[in-house]
Amino acid sequence: MSNAVANTGAEEKTWGGGNKPLKASYGKLMMWFFIASDALTFSGFLAAYGFSRFKYAEIWPIADDVFTHVPFIHGNYPMIFVAIMTFILIMSSVTMVLAVDAGHRMDKAKTTLYMFLTILGGFIFLSAQAYEWTTFIKGEYGAVGTHGGNIIQFVNTDGERVALKDFAIAEPSSRTRHESNIGVWFKDEKPLPSFTLGEVISGFEANPNLLVKTTYKDENGHKTVLSRSASLTELKTKGKNVVEGANLIQNEYGPTVFANYFFFITGFHGFHVTAGVILNIIIFFNVVIGTYERRNSYEMVEKVGLYWHFVDLVWVFVFTFFYLV
Repeated sequence: MSNAVANTGAEEKTWGGGNKPLKASYGKLMMWFFIASDALTFSGFLAAYGFSRFKYAEIWPIADDVFTHVPFIHGNYPMIFVAIMTFILIMSSVTMVLAVDAGHRMDKAKTTLYMFLTILGGFIFLSAQAYEWTTFIKGEYGAVGTHGGNIIQFVNTDGERVALKDFAIAEPSSRTRHESNIGVWFKDEKPLPSFTLGEVISGFEANPNLLVKTTYKDENGHKTVLSRSASLTELKTKGKNVVEGANLIQNEYGPTVFANYFFFITGFHGFHVTAGVILNIIIFFNVVIGTYERRNSYEMVEKVGLYWHFVDLVWVFVFTFFYLV
């Protein structure tokens, strides 16, 4: 009996973890479990994106042709704005590290400052993502959809994209959009494009310096630009409708699935960033009112920091797979 008691005591002494397995509190351990499961979710999404991109490799949009906008600056600046977004989010992870370190030192003032900077970085990133979504949805150049489901874009003889508004010839028309308040009460119609297909064809014919750029890539990985005669044939025989911007049905950049993945993956990540900002705000106010000083522990800052670092790391993968590769 005494040996059994002695053995039990020895085992308890050997374990010695109590309620802190792996020397981590229950809260931190659960946060790691959540991060691991969420990492698998994002991995599945990115793997599906990779398979689809491989399947449609010939017609997949080139990121440098799509993400070219910078707020308040007119021009073509491929990937600049997305790079700035990424830098801001990474810097917010740095300020979070500094907040956690200040919390370990029980420095309320610096923890408050760095938490505020982290929240500010999150807000800036979300605002930038909202701008990116807006420009992606609205589009800038426009294109023509084909009967085969592909996209016809327009370039000049130097290979530069040309917007429909720069060459399409507008014609008087009585065509109006169906809305339930002015027409058939049970039917609403999607917004009408700025130009009809006929107006685009007329403008193309009147501008001999325009060519058609298809969604297919040549041996160098660039989109194929047709000759003038082939461009006219492609537009007249395969053109179906005018496409402006992107939605879940059709988009001016390429295959529909590209826009679907863009909205879903970046939107899902944006949801995580939003949740992280909300958590950071809650922790920030708890720091300000001295909650963690009274507890004599800033571990909650560290817990939410783990989540924020995970969100930043996921964006690095999204940025790499979606924008760079």
